[in-house]
Amino acid sequence: MYRFLLTPRWWGINVFVLLAIPFCIFMGSWQLSRFEDRVDSHRGAEEQAAASQQEKARPLDTLLPVTKATSGKQATTSGRYEEQLLVPDRNLDGAPGHYVLTLLHTDHGKVLPVVRGWLPGEPDPAGAPAPPDGEVTVTGALQASETPGSHGVSARSGLPEGQIAAISAASLVNLVPHDMYEAWITLNEGDAGMRPVPAVAAGGTGLDLKAFQNLGYTAEWFAFVGFVVFMWFRLLRREVELARDAELGLAPDEPQEREPEADEKQSSPSGV
Repeated sequence: MYRFLLTPRWWGINVFVLLAIPFCIFMGSWQLSRFEDRVDSHRGAEEQAAASQQEKARPLDTLLPVTKATSGKQATTSGRYEEQLLVPDRNLDGAPGHYVLTLLHTDHGKVLPVVRGWLPGEPDPAGAPAPPDGEVTVTGALQASETPGSHGVSARSGLPEGQIAAISAASLVNLVPHDMYEAWITLNEGDAGMRPVPAVAAGGTGLDLKAFQNLGYTAEWFAFVGFVVFMWFRLLRREVELARDAELGLAPDEPQEREPEADEKQSSPSGV
């Protein structure tokens, strides 16, 4: 009854199944490992951010450029506060609000964006505390320039004067004609009674859309293993049923061909 398994057709089916199953398992395991790597990276970034708060602050220029290793590190520099902007659509602990971003003209001649704190509600320049006058020394967590539309950063355009959507040199250079640092810091303690803004993990270390895509691909590859096994058993069952019917002399039902009706009408001469 199972002699059909030795036919060339079934040899091809069996070889395909034997190759497809381990391949799908390998790809599913690889996608799962990619997801686990992202989870570990995210956990490590959070631990690094927490540990960095306990470290001694280092001069800003020694930590640049911002990398995964330096993101969240404590940085310090001195200068004078000048221009102030508000960053809308920033939530803190689930509450809507905005950042108060002040540009620090450092003693090195470049400008550093400093998030002095967070305020609830809609941005209002009149409600934002003015920065302190004179020379100041700031200390906070070093952060990389933001990318609009990613990691919760707004991609809004056409904001009112005095507001900016993303904290980045590329965005600020259009508003302030100064040489900008490709970085910013968030103060450890909110200035003038504002709530401090916690540091975020470095880019590429969070549980973002790519991480959950890896998890989705894992499920797809393992589901395909089940589909291959299911189809193989279904084909096997069909062949067994056909073989059993053949042994009993039962031919498969075939649609009866319909004989065309012959048109035997003959035309005869008129009047005969």
